[in-house]
Amino acid sequence: MSTAADARTAALRDRLAALSWYQRSVLLGGALTICWMNLPLQGIDARLLRDGLVFLAIPMTFALAHGNRLGWRVDRRAVKDALLLSAFVLPFYIVGSTLPGVREFYPMWGLDSAAPVPFLTHAAKQLFLVIAGETFFRGLLCVGLREKGPWVAFVSPIIYALLHANKPPVELLLSGPTDVLFGLSDYHANSLLPSVVAHGLGLILLDWLVLHDPLLDPETTAGWLEWLPFVV
Repeated sequence: MSTAADARTAALRDRLAALSWYQRSVLLGGALTICWMNLPLQGIDARLLRDGLVFLAIPMTFALAHGNRLGWRVDRRAVKDALLLSAFVLPFYIVGSTLPGVREFYPMWGLDSAAPVPFLTHAAKQLFLVIAGETFFRGLLCVGLREKGPWVAFVSPIIYALLHANKPPVELLLSGPTDVLFGLSDYHANSLLPSVVAHGLGLILLDWLVLHDPLLDPETTAGWLEWLPFVV
């Protein structure tokens, strides 16, 4: 019995050892996605623990063991692409902050004040979650696979969209294209900086805007999207 089990274990070990970096990354990505979706949590602190482990610690440990940094680098191109991507997505956050569904959903985890201490504490936690998520989606499943070419930006949009299934309809609708856009930006920069800055600062800005009166007239912005009535 023991001999048969040892043989199966050895065969599995040999099979895994024969996998390429790309195959191992995709396999790990699928396993971590399933793990993430099946780990119950309550509150942002539990989310910090789960995402910090599943989306950040494990992928980084895996990558470093294989001599890969997953795009953890900053240079001139990365800074330039971060500024360009942030400028491009800014209007989406501003318009989104005026939509009733978005204003009802955000800020998450009970934040109800724009006072400096609670807001900045929440923003710091939010930024950490973004860093963890970007390390997984744009690092492990995109920049880390860059030898396969820019098409790797299309590896994770479906998974990314599934993880936004409980978000407002407009966010779910844009999640797949956003994943591709962020992936291509990070691929071009060979860095996670563009998506971390655009996504992290964008979410912080969105929370701030939702806690204040809309910058744009909600009826006007809803009219822009009336061809998608389920979005608003």
